[in-house]
Amino acid sequence: MQNTKLLLTSLTLVGLLALAGCSFPGVYKIDIQQGNVVTQDMIDQLRPGMTRRQVRFIMGNPLIQDTFNTNRWDYLYSLQPGGGKRQQERMSVFFNESDQLVSLSGDFMPGVSRDQEILGGSGDTTVSPANQPEQPTVQPEEKPAKPGSVEEAIQREIDTIETTPVPTPAPLETSPQ
Repeated sequence: MQNTKLLLTSLTLVGLLALAGCSFPGVYKIDIQQGNVVTQDMIDQLRPGMTRRQVRFIMGNPLIQDTFNTNRWDYLYSLQPGGGKRQQERMSVFFNESDQLVSLSGDFMPGVSRDQEILGGSGDTTVSPANQPEQPTVQPEEKPAKPGSVEEAIQREIDTIETTPVPTPAPLETSPQ
């Protein structure tokens, strides 16, 4: 009886210590990533009329290929930072019967990528079918760098670079000997 009471008390104490250790502050919790990483730059590369193979090259293999609807690919990505709330992004790609990209739906849409936003590129990403010729875009004139600025120093350094021709080896003889 005495041994049973001691055993029960010690098991309760060990259980409470283990339970208290679960919520102990300072315990490192890992980030959990699942699915396909999809970025805005990937979406901006997609164009109507692309084949499944081209889409797979840009986006990677889809996480879900619907058995009943073979013309739809789903890309899912979820990230749960250690101890934080789970974030999820979804992207669906649709094809027509001739295996060409028709439409997109989900959390990303064609638009200004983060790189274009940072570099100040234009946000004009209108998508035109492959059979229509693209209109030539007019480049805005570049303003000269301010005298004494870092940009001017870099430009001056680039302008003074001398090009060195790359030696090309002589072709190998392909005649049988």
